[in-house]
Amino acid sequence: MSSVGELACTYACLILHDDDIPINAERISTLIKASNLKVESYWPSLFAKLCEKRNVNELIMNVGTPTSNNDVAAPPPTTNNDASTAPSVNDKKKEEIKEESDDEAMFSLFD
Repeated sequence: MSSVGELACTYACLILHDDDIPINAERISTLIKASNLKVESYWPSLFAKLCEKRNVNELIMNVGTPTSNNDVAAPPPTTNNDASTAPSVNDKKKEEIKEESDDEAMFSLFD
């Protein structure tokens, strides 16, 4: 869950970037004050430092994509060399759904 400070600074940075205005803590703070929000004093400087060190266009274009530094865990290796004999994830989900529906069918208020 994001805090108000994070969201306010994110939007302020996007506004400044969109208008080709250099991003710094003072300008971020000015936009936040203009929006009648109050944030912790460290948020604008953190976002300003981030925007100084990173390309904002790159950040925008790569939202939601995994980075190359292995932030996303790799799937576990399979021990079976023949993948066709292993049950697929969809098969497992179907079995779980069927088992749940069988259990629900057996439910009775008078048991």
